[in-house]
Amino acid sequence: MGISFLQLAQQVIREAKHPLTANEIWETALDKGYDKELETKGKTPWATLGARLYVDVRDNPESIFVATGPRPKRFFLRALVDTLGTKVLDTQPIVSQKKSEYLEKDLHPFLAYYGFYYLRAYLKTIRHNKSDKKEFGEWVHPDMVGCYFPFSDWKDEVVEVSSVMGNSAIKLFSFELKRELAITNLRESFFQAVSNSSWANEGYLAAAEIDKDEDFRSELERLSTSFGIGVIQIDIEDPDSTETILPARSRDSVDWETVNKLATINPDFRDFLKRIKIDIASREIRKEMYDPILDKDELIQSIAKKR
Repeated sequence: MGISFLQLAQQVIREAKHPLTANEIWETALDKGYDKELETKGKTPWATLGARLYVDVRDNPESIFVATGPRPKRFFLRALVDTLGTKVLDTQPIVSQKKSEYLEKDLHPFLAYYGFYYLRAYLKTIRHNKSDKKEFGEWVHPDMVGCYFPFSDWKDEVVEVSSVMGNSAIKLFSFELKRELAITNLRESFFQAVSNSSWANEGYLAAAEIDKDEDFRSELERLSTSFGIGVIQIDIEDPDSTETILPARSRDSVDWETVNKLATINPDFRDFLKRIKIDIASREIRKEMYDPILDKDELIQSIAKKR
């Protein structure tokens, strides 16, 4: 009889005697041949292992595992904490890891997921290669844009009256995505977000890997406060843990001159505006016309293949 994914994780962690990420557990299991004992593997066993661990720690009050982190999230055995003490949870073991090979474009589905479930907005990718950049320069194009429609929250009569009075409560979002944010690329990334996203009701800089250095975080917060750009930390291991770590300053009005400029040079952005117009007129949002919303397991599997 084979073993389960959680039993495999338990065996690897017990032998290692220090916290490990889901990927480290899987790599160790491969090295020791424990993967051959699994009852089932599926096409992406590494993603399944991670998902089982996250769900067990989050939802099972009697879980034998504890999580450390949060980024990268590592897993340990509750019984070993009792034996070795809580100091082991603060230890970050030096483990050789493969360089992450995912790209910025691989983060788009994660942001679409967060936008849909947590900002209640429909997001669309803006492909830069479709733009005529010669006229306005490089820092013009957001990576993703989004729209919040009030139809699901407001009565029809309220929507109609608010529109007549010039306050439709429709909100436009703009997002600049980076794989990582550190002191070496902070100012360039941030002012790119300012240039590309300051036209919207809310503009954001989003990244999966954000330096935890205290001085860096202080400067990031200062820039966010000064320019009103929010910061989103994308969690590629647990999409529901993605969070807005610094809020955007919400603007009542949209910079329509810049919107017109974007519509002039980029057909994706122009199509986005057309779609919004149609959805507003029909009060029926065509979800399939925006970026697809993958489920959590699909997102985890998509990134695990590249790590």
